[in-house]
Amino acid sequence: MSALVLDGKSLAQKTEAELSQRVTVLKQANNGQAPILATILVGSDPASGTYVKMKQNACKRIGMESIAVELPEETTTEQLLEKISELNANPDCHGILLQHRVPSQIDERACFDAIAAEKDVDGVTCLGFGRMAMQEPAYGSATPQGIMRILEAYNIELSGKHAVVVGRSPILGKPMALMLLNANATVTICHSRTQDLPSLIKQADILVGAVGRPEFIKANWIKKGAVVVDAGYHPGGLGDIELEPIIESASAYTPVPGGVGPMTINTLILQCVMAAENNLG
Repeated sequence: MSALVLDGKSLAQKTEAELSQRVTVLKQANNGQAPILATILVGSDPASGTYVKMKQNACKRIGMESIAVELPEETTTEQLLEKISELNANPDCHGILLQHRVPSQIDERACFDAIAAEKDVDGVTCLGFGRMAMQEPAYGSATPQGIMRILEAYNIELSGKHAVVVGRSPILGKPMALMLLNANATVTICHSRTQDLPSLIKQADILVGAVGRPEFIKANWIKKGAVVVDAGYHPGGLGDIELEPIIESASAYTPVPGGVGPMTINTLILQCVMAAENNLG
């Protein structure tokens, strides 16, 4: 029997319909002012520009507004911090997205951490990570939070299961592992220094590929019946996991495209709506 397809695209579309209603209520309560997401793009990387545009379009679809901040390649850390400070002080701005990656001369971590906690709707600050890890109120990092929403929507059991996360980036692998741990999974984190990676992946009841290399994780490393989540996206529509051969053997999987990606953007927008609701009290 074919594996269950964890369709993030359809789930995101369903959520957008619900968010549109919540935005309407917010506008009625705030003199017609819609929630606003500020997007900051530094430099002219085409892929980053595309991602920012997709997030702005998602705002439009549910009736939100966006502030598009575009800064030149030569922007300094100090200049970017100044812009973030302006947005922090803007009462009409409810969420701030600094598009990763920024040019090399900028201290990206310092700029992420300058975002006010109540506007950190992309879940990128150290404070937000720590609060999430300790199960205190916080906006989760958008991609792993989107993955958790997919697993919840499809009633994937996590408690007591062995989850293997391949990748340890600060906005994907690390928060993913903590979210799964908080859901009572037993978690193994693998990375570039991990020895005998195939044997560890073979133990996974839940596998999350977040390594950033096309089809790095091979189908014959994955045990029958595993839930397979592919957080990668590469040219040619490839993910981090060799998906096609496991369609008949996995219990469930996220397609690429149409799985994790739409839920990343949707989670960012959801958390911006939540920030606006919290702001109104």
